[in-house]
Amino acid sequence: MKWGNHMTTIRTKIMEAASRIEGFDLQSFEIGPVVLESGAIQQVAPFLKEAGFNKITIAADAHTNAVLGLKLQGLIEEAGIAVQNTQISPDKQGDVIADEAALIQLILSLKATSAEAVVAVGSGTLHDISRFSAYAVGIPFISVPTAPSVDGFNSKGAPLVLHGDKITIQAIGPAAIFADLDILTEAPAALVAAGFGDMLGKYTSLFDWKFGSLAGGEIYSPVVAEMTTNALQQCVDNVDEIAQRSPEGIRILTGALLESGFAMLLLGHSHPASGAEHHLSHYWEMEFLRLGRRQILHGAKVGIACAQIAEHYHSLASRSPDLFPDEHRQTLIDEIEAIPDGNTIRALLKKVGGPILPEDLGIDEELLQRSLREAHHIRPNRYTLLRKYNETI
Repeated sequence: MKWGNHMTTIRTKIMEAASRIEGFDLQSFEIGPVVLESGAIQQVAPFLKEAGFNKITIAADAHTNAVLGLKLQGLIEEAGIAVQNTQISPDKQGDVIADEAALIQLILSLKATSAEAVVAVGSGTLHDISRFSAYAVGIPFISVPTAPSVDGFNSKGAPLVLHGDKITIQAIGPAAIFADLDILTEAPAALVAAGFGDMLGKYTSLFDWKFGSLAGGEIYSPVVAEMTTNALQQCVDNVDEIAQRSPEGIRILTGALLESGFAMLLLGHSHPASGAEHHLSHYWEMEFLRLGRRQILHGAKVGIACAQIAEHYHSLASRSPDLFPDEHRQTLIDEIEAIPDGNTIRALLKKVGGPILPEDLGIDEELLQRSLREAHHIRPNRYTLLRKYNETI
Protein backbone atom coordinates (compact mmCIF):
# COMPACT_ATOMS: atom_id res chain seq x y z
CA MET A 1 0.00 0.00 0.00
CA LYS A 2 1.50 3.31 -1.04
CA TRP A 3 1.43 6.60 0.72
CA GLY A 4 -0.42 9.43 -1.00
CA ASN A 5 1.97 11.80 -2.72
CA HIS A 6 1.01 14.78 -0.60
CA MET A 7 1.57 12.85 2.63
CA THR A 8 5.04 11.54 1.82
CA THR A 9 6.63 14.83 2.93
CA ILE A 10 4.60 14.91 6.14
CA ARG A 11 5.51 11.30 6.92
CA THR A 12 9.17 12.14 6.43
CA LYS A 13 8.81 15.13 8.75
CA ILE A 14 7.05 13.02 11.38
CA MET A 15 9.71 10.32 11.36
CA GLU A 16 12.47 12.94 11.41
CA ALA A 17 10.79 14.68 14.33
CA ALA A 18 10.39 11.38 16.18
CA SER A 19 14.10 10.71 15.77
CA ARG A 20 14.86 14.03 17.52
CA ILE A 21 12.76 13.30 20.62
CA GLU A 22 15.05 12.12 23.39
CA GLY A 23 14.18 8.64 24.59
CA PHE A 24 11.54 8.07 21.90
CA ASP A 25 11.29 4.43 20.76
CA LEU A 26 11.42 4.93 17.02
CA GLN A 27 11.35 1.19 16.37
CA SER A 28 7.92 0.83 17.97
CA PHE A 29 6.42 3.88 16.25
CA GLU A 30 4.47 2.78 13.22
CA ILE A 31 2.34 4.98 10.99
CA GLY A 32 -0.07 3.19 8.69
CA PRO A 33 -0.89 4.33 5.17
CA VAL A 34 -2.01 7.96 4.94
CA VAL A 35 -3.39 9.04 1.58
CA LEU A 36 -4.31 12.69 0.92
CA GLU A 37 -5.16 13.11 -2.74
CA SER A 38 -7.98 13.08 -5.27
CA GLY A 39 -9.57 9.65 -5.57
CA ALA A 40 -8.16 8.39 -2.27
CA ILE A 41 -11.32 6.39 -1.54
CA GLN A 42 -10.43 4.09 -4.44
CA GLN A 43 -7.57 2.81 -2.28
CA VAL A 44 -9.69 1.81 0.73
CA ALA A 45 -10.90 -1.57 -0.57
CA PRO A 46 -7.43 -2.64 -1.83
CA PHE A 47 -6.00 -1.77 1.60
CA LEU A 48 -8.65 -3.82 3.39
CA LYS A 49 -8.11 -6.72 0.99
CA GLU A 50 -4.35 -6.61 1.40
CA ALA A 51 -4.72 -6.47 5.19
CA GLY A 52 -6.80 -9.66 5.08
CA PHE A 53 -10.06 -8.26 6.44
CA ASN A 54 -13.17 -10.29 5.54
CA LYS A 55 -15.83 -8.52 7.63
CA ILE A 56 -16.01 -4.74 7.85
CA THR A 57 -18.38 -2.31 9.51
CA ILE A 58 -18.80 1.20 8.14
CA ALA A 59 -19.78 3.75 10.79
CA ALA A 60 -21.54 6.79 9.33
CA ASP A 61 -24.52 9.04 9.89
CA ALA A 62 -27.36 9.89 7.53
CA HIS A 63 -25.43 12.75 5.91
CA THR A 64 -22.04 11.06 5.53
CA ASN A 65 -23.71 7.91 4.27
CA ALA A 66 -25.31 9.93 1.50
CA VAL A 67 -22.05 11.75 0.72
CA LEU A 68 -19.73 8.75 0.77
CA GLY A 69 -20.68 5.86 3.01
CA LEU A 70 -22.97 4.01 0.62
CA LYS A 71 -20.58 4.47 -2.28
CA LEU A 72 -17.69 3.19 -0.20
CA GLN A 73 -19.79 0.24 0.89
CA GLY A 74 -20.29 -0.72 -2.75
CA LEU A 75 -16.57 -0.43 -3.50
CA ILE A 76 -15.70 -2.68 -0.57
CA GLU A 77 -18.36 -5.23 -1.46
CA GLU A 78 -17.02 -5.36 -5.02
CA ALA A 79 -13.69 -6.40 -3.51
CA GLY A 80 -15.38 -9.45 -2.00
CA ILE A 81 -15.46 -8.17 1.58
CA ALA A 82 -18.62 -8.43 3.70
CA VAL A 83 -19.81 -5.00 4.84
CA GLN A 84 -22.22 -3.92 7.56
CA ASN A 85 -23.26 -0.27 7.32
CA THR A 86 -24.15 1.05 10.78
CA GLN A 87 -25.82 4.43 10.58
CA ILE A 88 -25.42 6.09 13.98
CA SER A 89 -28.71 7.43 15.30
CA PRO A 90 -28.99 11.10 16.29
CA ASP A 91 -30.25 12.22 19.70
CA LYS A 92 -33.65 13.83 20.16
CA GLN A 93 -32.22 17.21 19.10
CA GLY A 94 -31.09 15.67 15.82
CA ASP A 95 -27.36 15.62 16.65
CA VAL A 96 -25.05 12.63 16.44
CA ILE A 97 -23.19 12.68 19.76
CA ALA A 98 -20.32 10.52 21.00
CA ASP A 99 -22.36 9.45 24.01
CA GLU A 100 -23.38 6.17 25.63
CA ALA A 101 -26.21 5.54 23.18
CA ALA A 102 -24.03 5.93 20.09
CA LEU A 103 -21.22 3.86 21.58
CA ILE A 104 -23.54 1.01 22.55
CA GLN A 105 -25.18 1.08 19.10
CA LEU A 106 -21.87 0.66 17.31
CA ILE A 107 -20.31 -1.79 19.80
CA LEU A 108 -23.35 -4.07 19.59
CA SER A 109 -23.23 -3.91 15.79
CA LEU A 110 -19.54 -4.83 15.77
CA LYS A 111 -20.12 -7.78 18.07
CA ALA A 112 -23.22 -8.99 16.23
CA THR A 113 -21.39 -9.12 12.90
CA SER A 114 -17.99 -10.22 14.25
CA ALA A 115 -16.49 -7.20 12.48
CA GLU A 116 -12.73 -7.29 12.01
CA ALA A 117 -12.33 -3.55 11.50
CA VAL A 118 -14.35 -0.31 11.55
CA VAL A 119 -14.25 2.27 8.77
CA ALA A 120 -15.16 5.70 10.15
CA VAL A 121 -16.83 7.77 7.43
CA GLY A 122 -17.40 11.32 8.65
CA SER A 123 -15.84 14.06 10.69
CA GLY A 124 -14.81 14.33 14.34
CA THR A 125 -17.74 12.86 16.24
CA LEU A 126 -18.01 9.75 14.07
CA HIS A 127 -14.29 9.19 14.47
CA ASP A 128 -14.59 9.45 18.25
CA ILE A 129 -17.45 6.94 18.27
CA SER A 130 -15.55 4.58 15.98
CA ARG A 131 -12.22 5.00 17.76
CA PHE A 132 -13.57 4.07 21.17
CA SER A 133 -15.87 1.31 19.91
CA ALA A 134 -13.03 -0.33 17.97
CA TYR A 135 -10.82 -0.06 21.04
CA ALA A 136 -13.54 -1.56 23.24
CA VAL A 137 -13.91 -4.68 21.09
CA GLY A 138 -10.23 -4.98 20.24
CA ILE A 139 -10.20 -4.30 16.50
CA PRO A 140 -8.58 -1.56 14.34
CA PHE A 141 -10.36 1.36 12.72
CA ILE A 142 -9.72 3.11 9.44
CA SER A 143 -10.25 6.84 8.98
CA VAL A 144 -12.10 8.21 5.95
CA PRO A 145 -12.74 11.91 6.67
CA THR A 146 -15.53 13.67 4.80
CA ALA A 147 -14.60 17.21 5.90
CA PRO A 148 -11.41 18.98 7.07
CA SER A 149 -13.12 19.97 10.29
CA VAL A 150 -10.91 18.76 13.20
CA ASP A 151 -7.37 17.67 13.99
CA GLY A 152 -8.46 14.52 15.79
CA PHE A 153 -8.73 12.07 12.88
CA ASN A 154 -5.41 10.48 13.81
CA SER A 155 -5.61 11.05 17.55
CA LYS A 156 -5.69 8.29 20.15
CA GLY A 157 -7.91 10.33 22.47
CA ALA A 158 -11.67 9.93 22.20
CA PRO A 159 -13.62 12.89 23.68
CA LEU A 160 -16.85 11.29 24.85
CA VAL A 161 -19.99 12.62 26.53
CA LEU A 162 -20.67 10.35 29.50
CA HIS A 163 -23.47 11.22 31.90
CA GLY A 164 -23.49 14.68 30.35
CA ASP A 165 -19.80 15.33 31.06
CA LYS A 166 -17.09 15.65 28.40
CA ILE A 167 -14.36 13.11 29.15
CA THR A 168 -11.39 12.26 26.94
CA ILE A 169 -10.42 8.58 27.04
CA GLN A 170 -7.26 7.18 25.49
CA ALA A 171 -8.18 4.62 22.85
CA ILE A 172 -6.42 3.90 19.54
CA GLY A 173 -5.25 5.78 16.47
CA PRO A 174 -6.35 4.77 12.96
CA ALA A 175 -4.68 1.90 11.12
CA ALA A 176 -4.88 4.00 7.94
CA ILE A 177 -6.25 7.34 6.73
CA PHE A 178 -7.79 7.94 3.31
CA ALA A 179 -8.54 11.64 2.83
CA ASP A 180 -10.04 12.20 -0.60
CA LEU A 181 -9.65 15.77 -1.87
CA ASP A 182 -12.61 15.30 -4.23
CA ILE A 183 -14.80 14.71 -1.18
CA LEU A 184 -13.14 17.20 1.15
CA THR A 185 -13.38 20.13 -1.29
CA GLU A 186 -17.15 19.56 -1.46
CA ALA A 187 -17.52 19.78 2.33
CA PRO A 188 -19.82 22.56 3.58
CA ALA A 189 -18.09 25.89 4.11
CA ALA A 190 -19.00 25.80 7.82
CA LEU A 191 -17.00 22.58 8.29
CA VAL A 192 -13.97 24.03 6.51
CA ALA A 193 -14.18 27.13 8.74
CA ALA A 194 -14.43 24.82 11.77
CA GLY A 195 -11.24 23.03 10.79
CA PHE A 196 -9.48 26.36 10.42
CA GLY A 197 -10.84 27.42 13.82
CA ASP A 198 -9.51 24.24 15.40
CA MET A 199 -6.07 25.07 14.01
CA LEU A 200 -6.20 28.68 15.27
CA GLY A 201 -6.81 27.26 18.73
CA LYS A 202 -3.15 26.21 18.73
CA TYR A 203 -2.19 29.83 19.41
CA THR A 204 -3.46 29.52 22.98
CA SER A 205 -3.03 25.77 23.48
CA LEU A 206 0.68 26.01 22.68
CA PHE A 207 1.03 28.80 25.22
CA ASP A 208 -0.89 26.88 27.89
CA TRP A 209 1.34 23.88 27.25
CA LYS A 210 4.46 26.00 27.71
CA PHE A 211 2.96 27.56 30.84
CA GLY A 212 2.06 24.14 32.24
CA SER A 213 5.58 22.89 31.66
CA LEU A 214 7.29 25.87 33.30
CA ALA A 215 4.80 26.56 36.10
CA GLY A 216 3.37 23.10 36.68
CA GLY A 217 6.09 20.64 35.68
CA GLU A 218 4.09 19.10 32.84
CA ILE A 219 5.69 17.05 30.09
CA TYR A 220 7.06 19.15 27.22
CA SER A 221 8.72 18.53 23.86
CA PRO A 222 10.21 21.39 21.82
CA VAL A 223 10.13 19.12 18.76
CA VAL A 224 6.39 18.49 19.06
CA ALA A 225 5.76 22.17 19.80
CA GLU A 226 7.65 23.08 16.63
CA MET A 227 5.59 20.62 14.57
CA THR A 228 2.33 22.05 15.88
CA THR A 229 3.49 25.64 15.38
CA ASN A 230 4.47 24.91 11.79
CA ALA A 231 1.09 23.29 11.07
CA LEU A 232 -0.68 26.36 12.48
CA GLN A 233 1.48 28.74 10.46
CA GLN A 234 0.74 26.84 7.23
CA CYS A 235 -2.94 27.59 7.73
CA VAL A 236 -2.47 31.25 8.61
CA ASP A 237 -0.12 31.80 5.68
CA ASN A 238 -2.64 30.26 3.30
CA VAL A 239 -5.86 31.61 4.76
CA ASP A 240 -7.00 33.11 1.43
CA GLU A 241 -6.56 29.79 -0.37
CA ILE A 242 -8.44 27.98 2.40
CA ALA A 243 -11.20 30.58 2.31
CA GLN A 244 -11.67 29.88 -1.42
CA ARG A 245 -11.97 26.14 -0.62
CA SER A 246 -9.72 25.37 -3.55
CA PRO A 247 -8.17 21.89 -3.79
CA GLU A 248 -4.82 23.39 -2.78
CA GLY A 249 -6.34 25.25 0.16
CA ILE A 250 -8.16 22.14 1.37
CA ARG A 251 -5.00 20.07 0.93
CA ILE A 252 -3.05 22.56 3.06
CA LEU A 253 -5.73 22.65 5.77
CA THR A 254 -6.19 18.88 5.88
CA GLY A 255 -2.44 18.30 5.90
CA ALA A 256 -2.05 20.73 8.80
CA LEU A 257 -4.86 19.06 10.74
CA LEU A 258 -3.23 15.68 10.22
CA GLU A 259 0.20 17.00 11.15
CA SER A 260 -1.21 18.43 14.38
CA GLY A 261 -2.77 15.05 15.10
CA PHE A 262 0.52 13.26 14.49
CA ALA A 263 2.23 15.69 16.86
CA MET A 264 -0.17 14.58 19.58
CA LEU A 265 0.55 10.94 18.72
CA LEU A 266 4.28 11.53 19.09
CA LEU A 267 3.82 13.14 22.50
CA GLY A 268 1.19 10.66 23.65
CA HIS A 269 -0.96 13.53 24.98
CA SER A 270 -3.13 16.30 23.53
CA HIS A 271 -1.28 19.13 25.33
CA PRO A 272 0.00 20.82 22.12
CA ALA A 273 -3.47 21.15 20.65
CA SER A 274 -5.79 21.49 23.61
CA GLY A 275 -5.63 24.20 26.25
CA ALA A 276 -8.07 26.62 27.86
CA GLU A 277 -9.76 27.32 24.51
CA HIS A 278 -10.77 23.64 24.31
CA HIS A 279 -11.94 23.66 27.90
CA LEU A 280 -14.28 26.56 27.10
CA SER A 281 -15.51 24.70 24.02
CA HIS A 282 -16.24 21.55 26.03
CA TYR A 283 -17.94 23.60 28.76
CA TRP A 284 -20.25 25.19 26.20
CA GLU A 285 -21.00 21.79 24.68
CA MET A 286 -22.00 20.31 28.03
CA GLU A 287 -24.20 23.32 28.79
CA PHE A 288 -26.01 22.97 25.47
CA LEU A 289 -26.53 19.26 26.12
CA ARG A 290 -27.91 20.02 29.59
CA LEU A 291 -30.36 22.52 28.11
CA GLY A 292 -31.36 20.27 25.20
CA ARG A 293 -30.02 22.69 22.61
CA ARG A 294 -28.59 21.77 19.21
CA GLN A 295 -24.86 21.24 19.13
CA ILE A 296 -22.31 23.57 17.53
CA LEU A 297 -19.34 22.51 15.45
CA HIS A 298 -16.32 21.84 17.64
CA GLY A 299 -13.91 23.96 15.61
CA ALA A 300 -16.33 26.88 15.52
CA LYS A 301 -16.40 26.90 19.30
CA VAL A 302 -12.61 26.49 19.56
CA GLY A 303 -11.90 29.40 17.20
CA ILE A 304 -14.15 31.77 19.12
CA ALA A 305 -12.86 30.50 22.47
CA CYS A 306 -9.29 31.06 21.27
CA ALA A 307 -10.04 34.74 20.62
CA GLN A 308 -11.59 35.07 24.10
CA ILE A 309 -8.67 33.35 25.81
CA ALA A 310 -6.15 35.41 23.83
CA GLU A 311 -7.79 38.60 25.07
CA HIS A 312 -7.89 37.27 28.63
CA TYR A 313 -4.23 36.23 28.59
CA HIS A 314 -3.02 39.52 27.09
CA SER A 315 -4.85 41.30 29.90
CA LEU A 316 -3.36 39.02 32.57
CA ALA A 317 0.15 39.53 31.23
CA SER A 318 -0.14 43.28 31.73
CA ARG A 319 -2.10 43.46 35.00
CA SER A 320 -1.25 40.24 36.88
CA PRO A 321 2.46 39.44 36.33
CA ASP A 322 2.58 37.69 39.70
CA LEU A 323 0.72 34.77 38.10
CA PHE A 324 3.98 33.78 36.42
CA PRO A 325 6.90 32.15 38.26
CA ASP A 326 9.67 34.68 38.86
CA GLU A 327 12.31 32.70 36.98
CA HIS A 328 10.07 32.27 33.92
CA ARG A 329 8.01 35.46 34.06
CA GLN A 330 9.57 37.30 31.14
CA THR A 331 9.65 34.17 28.98
CA LEU A 332 5.95 33.54 29.52
CA ILE A 333 4.98 37.18 29.04
CA ASP A 334 6.94 37.18 25.79
CA GLU A 335 5.06 34.05 24.74
CA ILE A 336 1.74 35.80 25.35
CA GLU A 337 2.91 38.84 23.40
CA ALA A 338 3.46 36.51 20.44
CA ILE A 339 -0.20 35.39 20.49
CA PRO A 340 -2.33 37.49 18.11
CA ASP A 341 -4.92 39.60 19.91
CA GLY A 342 -8.57 38.65 19.90
CA ASN A 343 -9.51 40.94 17.02
CA THR A 344 -6.76 39.53 14.80
CA ILE A 345 -7.98 35.98 15.46
CA ARG A 346 -11.56 37.04 14.73
CA ALA A 347 -10.46 38.65 11.47
CA LEU A 348 -8.90 35.34 10.39
CA LEU A 349 -12.08 33.46 11.32
CA LYS A 350 -14.18 35.96 9.39
CA LYS A 351 -11.98 35.57 6.33
CA VAL A 352 -12.84 31.86 6.08
CA GLY A 353 -16.52 32.54 6.71
CA GLY A 354 -16.70 31.29 10.28
CA PRO A 355 -18.53 32.76 13.28
CA ILE A 356 -16.43 35.20 15.29
CA LEU A 357 -18.28 36.06 18.52
CA PRO A 358 -19.83 33.94 21.29
CA GLU A 359 -23.25 35.41 20.54
CA ASP A 360 -22.93 34.09 16.97
CA LEU A 361 -23.18 30.64 18.54
CA GLY A 362 -25.95 31.53 20.98
CA ILE A 363 -23.55 31.85 23.91
CA ASP A 364 -24.68 34.74 26.08
CA GLU A 365 -22.52 36.84 28.39
CA GLU A 366 -23.52 34.91 31.51
CA LEU A 367 -22.45 31.58 30.01
CA LEU A 368 -19.24 33.09 28.67
CA GLN A 369 -18.22 34.53 32.04
CA ARG A 370 -19.22 31.36 33.88
CA SER A 371 -17.13 29.27 31.50
CA LEU A 372 -14.12 31.54 32.01
CA ARG A 373 -14.47 30.93 35.76
CA GLU A 374 -15.23 27.19 35.71
CA ALA A 375 -14.04 25.54 32.47
CA HIS A 376 -10.61 24.65 33.88
CA HIS A 377 -12.30 21.98 36.00
CA ILE A 378 -13.00 19.95 32.85
CA ARG A 379 -9.35 18.84 32.64
CA PRO A 380 -8.09 19.11 36.25
CA ASN A 381 -4.81 17.48 35.22
CA ARG A 382 -3.98 20.39 32.88
CA TYR A 383 -2.18 23.36 34.41
CA THR A 384 -3.31 26.22 32.20
CA LEU A 385 -2.97 29.93 32.88
CA LEU A 386 -6.77 30.04 33.12
CA ARG A 387 -6.63 27.48 35.94
CA LYS A 388 -3.82 29.34 37.71
CA TYR A 389 -5.76 32.61 37.53
CA ASN A 390 -9.03 31.10 38.75
CA GLU A 391 -7.32 29.34 41.65
CA THR A 392 -5.54 32.57 42.62
CA ILE A 393 -8.37 35.07 42.66
